Amino acid sequence: MKKKCFTVLMCMLMVLPGLTQAKDEMPVSTLDEMVVTASRVPEQKKDLTTNITIIDENDIKMSTARDLGDLLAENGGIYIRKYPGDLTSIGLRGFRTETHGNDLMGHVLILLDGRRVATGNAAEIMTKNIKKIEIIRGPASVQYGSAAMGGIVNVITKRGEEKPSAFVEGMLGSFGYEEASAGVSGAVKGFDFSAAATRTTMDNYDVSDSGDKDGDKYHNTGFDEKTNLSLNFGYEFLPGNRIGVIYTDFDSDHAASPGYFTLNDLDDYNDKSNKSYDIIYEGQTASGLFSWMGRYFNSQDDCKWSEPTGSNPDFWDDGIPSERNTDQEGAQGQVTLNLDYLTFTAGVDWVGYDITTTWTPQKTEYENTAGFVLAKARLFDKKLILSGGLRYDEYDLEMKKPSGRDEDDNNVCPSIGIAYLINDYFKIRANYAEGFKMPDASAMSSDYWSWGSHYVGNPDLDPEESQTYEGGIDFSYPGTNASLTYFYTEFDDKIESATTPTGDRTWENIGSAAMSGFEGEFSADIGALCDLSFKIEPYLNLTYMNEFKDEQTHRDLMYVSDWTASYGISFADLNGLAAKLNFAYTGNQKITDYQFGTYDRIRLGGFTIVDFVVTKKLYDFNEFGSMTLRGEVKNLFDKDYAYVQGYPMPGRSFYIGLRYDY
Repeated sequence: MKKKCFTVLMCMLMVLPGLTQAKDEMPVSTLDEMVVTASRVPEQKKDLTTNITIIDENDIKMSTARDLGDLLAENGGIYIRKYPGDLTSIGLRGFRTETHGNDLMGHVLILLDGRRVATGNAAEIMTKNIKKIEIIRGPASVQYGSAAMGGIVNVITKRGEEKPSAFVEGMLGSFGYEEASAGVSGAVKGFDFSAAATRTTMDNYDVSDSGDKDGDKYHNTGFDEKTNLSLNFGYEFLPGNRIGVIYTDFDSDHAASPGYFTLNDLDDYNDKSNKSYDIIYEGQTASGLFSWMGRYFNSQDDCKWSEPTGSNPDFWDDGIPSERNTDQEGAQGQVTLNLDYLTFTAGVDWVGYDITTTWTPQKTEYENTAGFVLAKARLFDKKLILSGGLRYDEYDLEMKKPSGRDEDDNNVCPSIGIAYLINDYFKIRANYAEGFKMPDASAMSSDYWSWGSHYVGNPDLDPEESQTYEGGIDFSYPGTNASLTYFYTEFDDKIESATTPTGDRTWENIGSAAMSGFEGEFSADIGALCDLSFKIEPYLNLTYMNEFKDEQTHRDLMYVSDWTASYGISFADLNGLAAKLNFAYTGNQKITDYQFGTYDRIRLGGFTIVDFVVTKKLYDFNEFGSMTLRGEVKNLFDKDYAYVQGYPMPGRSFYIGLRYDY
């Protein structure tokens, strides 16, 4: 891998001397690309003082991923914990979403068009009808509140543009995989619409035959059906004033819950659903001096785990289904002053959760009201960028059942950043931001018995907090992009379980940690640089964690990879042929050995997964549309690997599909 990285960097150095000679013939620098996540309003990427990664529509199209978790696994710098079926948590800078999907319990936040999506399970977000994904690496609590300590993944859905179009697509693959999709998009007389629906099924898969498992069938790893619907439509009744509605619907029926490969349960399964709708008003004055946004949203995230006793390989299954039901409701409002050299945004957020679980029969309520200000100044001919923000949050946490206890808390969170544009292509930046995660209602107000233990909440808990310092340099020239970022994070007041003097179980602020590392990105479109008629683009994305230690035990943090990287090459020509070869590396990590019951700290080895995608436009019927053939190979070299100990992923698999666009 070191040789490959060195080769790519040498290629970059070789092309740089010729860039200025072609300046007048090249398009605008990609530092002018528009983003929305960092400041909650549209802005140019060159105005950012933080590190942000963009996965655009073409990257999504040329990926083998069907959901957000798999898509992020293919892009370096993000590590995942993926189980068979439909459960994937994601990690950034040593933090991650909560493993089973409760977004209040995580330290990385998933957003849908700028608001909390009510789950930390990235497998519940499908890739159809997504325009792009913006990833803030590092704290974004000033913008989005609790749980955004490690970063933000903002999934931005498509809006209809230009002439209406439609598509239908089908795909067949290994292990009985079937997929059918359809969608429409366009704009007519002020109305815009974009929608896509997908249905997939899959049987049990085989693990790789390259390791010690000999290609055995991993039973109970498929799913009966997954369906996904995404709608985004609106009406612009005045220039710059639009009322829009976004609706999403994910359902998973009888998805696998197979247990460890060595203790393969044949009939446990789970059903999941995530449904939401948003009503949004975006407007501005005729001059654009003021702009505003108001939103109401409502989400339901439901999970049911069923454990029939017919084939239990161990004593944990009791045959009793478990459920968690999350009802989320919220609103956002903000107003922005847009001056040539200053952008100032002030707003309020409100979100409420009702969460019911059956395994510890609880019903909790979580309500959060917040106010924030975000400002950005562009000085000295817009070469010097200063940014800052401040957020105040109030929380009311209530254990409705069984204790009826009510607790409250608050938090103040700042950020400040600076960037300097050396020229049109080079930018240096530095940023300081604080992050936080509020205690949940269980930790603060519990009073119940479970498995013979008495659990008592601790109303004196403080929010978990982090302070992150980062600095970096960005280079962006038409056809070439590169960035390098160093970050250092102090994580304090970690909430961990503890025992009271009377023997009760409780929670205390007793943990702290330090994380630091480097993040890098590079891509170069050799076709554009050399004025060729086709695109050929090598790329590299990586994160190296050089420190991630618990400051009490002085041991490495669990479930954090030292290296994550993706690299490869993509190709596209004018005749409708496109291809991408992607290598995704996940490095070593320390884990707890739950599989064999020793609970020892062990090392889960690193691995590289290679995927290949090729598409070819077969027929162009002009005004009657076009037909495109698609082929995929996942795990090209049949690697034996697992993101979670004991849960091996599929061996080599093949897919072929046909798409008609009109």
